[in-house]
Amino acid sequence: MKLQSVELRVADVAKTSEFFQKVWNLTPVDGGAKLRGTAGLPYIIGLEQGTPSIRSITFCGTAAEIGSEREHKGPDGETYRFVVEKRSAELPANRDRPIQLSHVVLNSKDADAAERFATNTLGFKISDRTRFMNFVRCNRTHHCIAYARAEVSSLHHIAFEMNDIDGVMRGIGRMRDAGFPPVWGPGRHGPGNNVFGYFIGPHGGVIEYTAEVEQVGDDYPVGTPDKWKWPQGRTDHWGVSARDDKRIHAAERAYQWA
Repeated sequence: MKLQSVELRVADVAKTSEFFQKVWNLTPVDGGAKLRGTAGLPYIIGLEQGTPSIRSITFCGTAAEIGSEREHKGPDGETYRFVVEKRSAELPANRDRPIQLSHVVLNSKDADAAERFATNTLGFKISDRTRFMNFVRCNRTHHCIAYARAEVSSLHHIAFEMNDIDGVMRGIGRMRDAGFPPVWGPGRHGPGNNVFGYFIGPHGGVIEYTAEVEQVGDDYPVGTPDKWKWPQGRTDHWGVSARDDKRIHAAERAYQWA
C-alpha cells in the first residue's frame, strides 16, 4: 500500500495548477485539475474550486491489500480514501521533478486519538512519537502520515519526494528564483532522517521538497519523546537554517477539513 494523493479545494484552480506545473514541476492531468509526478501514479494532487480546504487523503494498493474501495472518517473529521491502484506509464526520471508524495502531516486536536485510529482502523504502524508529532507508516517508508499536536484540525503540510538531496537543493534554488524563499530549510529531520525544504505556495498551504526518508522494518524500535530532543535553538540535525514560525503557523491553519 502507498500514499497516492491529496485532494484540495482552492480559491483559484487555474493559478494553483499553473504554479504546481511551472514552478513546482508537476505534470498536468485532466486539464490541470490533477497533477502527477514521475512515478506511475495517475495523480498526486487533485484540485477543485471552492473555499480553501482539504477534502481527502488517498491511499492505493492491490485489490488484495485494499479489498473493497472505501472511505474512513477519522477523529478530527479527516477523510481517508482507499482505492485499487491504477498504474500509469512512468515519466522519464528527472532530478528537478517530484516523483510522488512522500507524506502528509495533519494538525490534530488529539494526536494520540488520531494515531490510534490510524493503527487500529486503518492498519498502519507507529514509527515514532515526539513531543509534537506521532508518525505512522503504511509500508517500509518511515511515515506516510504524521499527526501534529495543535488547537485546530487542519493540513500541516504536504511533502513531495525528490530523487535525492541534490533534487531538494535545486528545488530550493528554483523556488527562491521564482519568489518563494524557504520558510524552513535546508535541513535534515530527526524522525525519518529526511532532508527538507519548506515553502508556502501561492495557494496558501505549506509544501515540502524532501528526499532520503528512512526505510524501516517490523523490528524498528518505536521512538519516544525522550529520544528526539534537540539542543537549545535547534530543531533538526544540521541547525543551519532558521524557521519562520509566524508564517508557517498561519499557513498551517489555511486548509481545514471540508
